[in-house]
Amino acid sequence: MTVRTAQPVPRRRFSLPDKYKLFLMALPFLLLVLVFSYGPLFGWSYAFFDYRPGIPLSQENFVGFKWFATLFSSPVQRAEVVRVMTNTIVMSLLNIACSVLPVAFAVFLSEVRFPWYKKSVQVLTTLANFISWVLVYSFAYALFNTNNGFLNQLLIRLGGMDRPINFLADPSHTWLKMCAWNVWKTLGWSSIMYLAAIAGIDPALNEAATIDGAGRFQIMWHITVPGILETYFVLLLLSIANFISNGMEQYFVFQNAMNRNKIEVLDLYVYNIGLGGGSFSYATAVSILKSVVSLTLLFVANNLSRLVRGNTIL
Repeated sequence: MTVRTAQPVPRRRFSLPDKYKLFLMALPFLLLVLVFSYGPLFGWSYAFFDYRPGIPLSQENFVGFKWFATLFSSPVQRAEVVRVMTNTIVMSLLNIACSVLPVAFAVFLSEVRFPWYKKSVQVLTTLANFISWVLVYSFAYALFNTNNGFLNQLLIRLGGMDRPINFLADPSHTWLKMCAWNVWKTLGWSSIMYLAAIAGIDPALNEAATIDGAGRFQIMWHITVPGILETYFVLLLLSIANFISNGMEQYFVFQNAMNRNKIEVLDLYVYNIGLGGGSFSYATAVSILKSVVSLTLLFVANNLSRLVRGNTIL
């Protein structure tokens, strides 16, 4: 007679649903955003006080919306705001107008037949994005300074001019010069997204077009360009949402007493009147209005995306 032993019942392992696993994977990044993006919003309270460094905020005078009203309190102040906003809007419009350059660069680069040359160009143009604006200005100073700048010395020796020109301090064409430096620095990096979109286009479309007798430029115009338009419009709408957020690093290193009236964008203006001028409460009020306008433009761009593309970016 055989005795049967009971088989041990396997333990059921506890398993989280996939949606909770994804949430836990994203949790560290959410905490980083919470700490470094939303935590500093407490500083907005400075805009409602007459803040002075070194004195606790609880001991400062509450002034309500005084600093917001200061923005438009006098003709001089209104003219100052108009000047800064004009610089910001023009710079942003120039950058948006130049957003087609990375598209064209990616399209033509994708047509290069020599892989080594294609990779070399892509690496060299992308590396500029990782150079700080301080080093970019050092490069510009080596080219354009009046003492021993390369361009000034070259033009003098060629007989193009009698004395050096201070290109960096010249206030003329400041907007165009800043746009050109930004394009030079970001062209390769901005084209990466479009190169990825081009790589996702079905090769069978190119083969069919070639069989039908289409040339390279016809393939580029009728297949490659339509294939990356979706990516271009998404990035364009995002740039519209950040219309008045030009950043300040580039303009900070290139500013001087001669070109300040043309180069001072909104972010640089906040820095100059805050850390430079010591008016922290007023600078905070300007920064709050900038954030409100940026948020409004984001929703406008989102609705524009719904009307044009049928999809939203939020």
